[in-house]
Amino acid sequence: MSKAGTFDLASGVGGNIDKDQVLSAVQQYEKYHVLHGGDEGARKSEYTDMVNKYYDLVTSFYEYGWGESFHFAPRWKGESLREGIKRHEHFLALQLALKPGQKVLDVGCGIGGPLREIARFSLTSVTGLNNNEYQISRGKELNRIAGVDKTCDFVKADFMKMPFSDNKFDAVYAIEATCHAPDAHGCYKEIYRVLKPGQSFAAYEWCMTDAYDPQNKEHQHIKAEIEIGNGLPDIRTTKQCLEALKQAGFEIIMEKDMAQDSPIPWFLSLDPNHYSLSNFRVTGIGRLITRNLVKFLEYVKIAPQGSQRVQKFLEQAADGLLEGGRKEIFTAMYFFLARKPETESQ
Repeated sequence: MSKAGTFDLASGVGGNIDKDQVLSAVQQYEKYHVLHGGDEGARKSEYTDMVNKYYDLVTSFYEYGWGESFHFAPRWKGESLREGIKRHEHFLALQLALKPGQKVLDVGCGIGGPLREIARFSLTSVTGLNNNEYQISRGKELNRIAGVDKTCDFVKADFMKMPFSDNKFDAVYAIEATCHAPDAHGCYKEIYRVLKPGQSFAAYEWCMTDAYDPQNKEHQHIKAEIEIGNGLPDIRTTKQCLEALKQAGFEIIMEKDMAQDSPIPWFLSLDPNHYSLSNFRVTGIGRLITRNLVKFLEYVKIAPQGSQRVQKFLEQAADGLLEGGRKEIFTAMYFFLARKPETESQ
């Protein structure tokens, strides 16, 4: 388990960006988004730069507050967030029916929290695909600490143009990652290409639900907050995701919004009125302490200038996610299991 502390947070802000360039990177990143006058076209055409800047800026915040697995999860009563996250990862592995020794691809793997958990749970070899050098370097170190560095690795590449041969992997999964793709069909088509015939692709997607009204100003603002706080070019609907899968050639085996049956709302950890000792850093009090800590660290020049700006748009993200979840116009866990036919004619 990651044990990122205050120094890790301060020294990690900006990732591989030169520390004296962090503020400039924040300003450039913000300009991509609606809340700062940006537009969807620029976010899609420049998605590689936008997403890389985002993860360079926020990874140390994510690890400090969330741990190694940067995703949400449905939770049972009495279950901690970290326990729910592990169960969420195990569910995906079980749906893929992973077998020991199989070669699996994690598309958009972050620093590899799910990769390590799924590899140990299923005894598989998992390759993490990521286009952010800082996250890969962090993931390799954590793989070594966890003792999976001989069976799991990372490849730096764009998931819209994967450097793998056709029909290479026994299974592919993505956890809240392909939402960064500028074009769902193009991304899913690449996944289809590298997956062996007859094998499966499973994912948790961030989506707007059927309750989302694109003409509603409040809904538009919530969507914009989620986009800027999470490095997204756009947020697709669940129907758009399904259609893109079918166009890519997949057969849909299962699809479900996992948020609907969760006894504890997936967004509860973002509620400033919710208190949890096990996940204190993301509670309202924890966020207030972090906000003041970052302000102090930037003032004494331990954290780079611009760190407070990063903290601010992450808080915007939390507000947007919380309201989107409460109003049921957004889900962070639209799950699908899709199969590549044995032959192209099927």
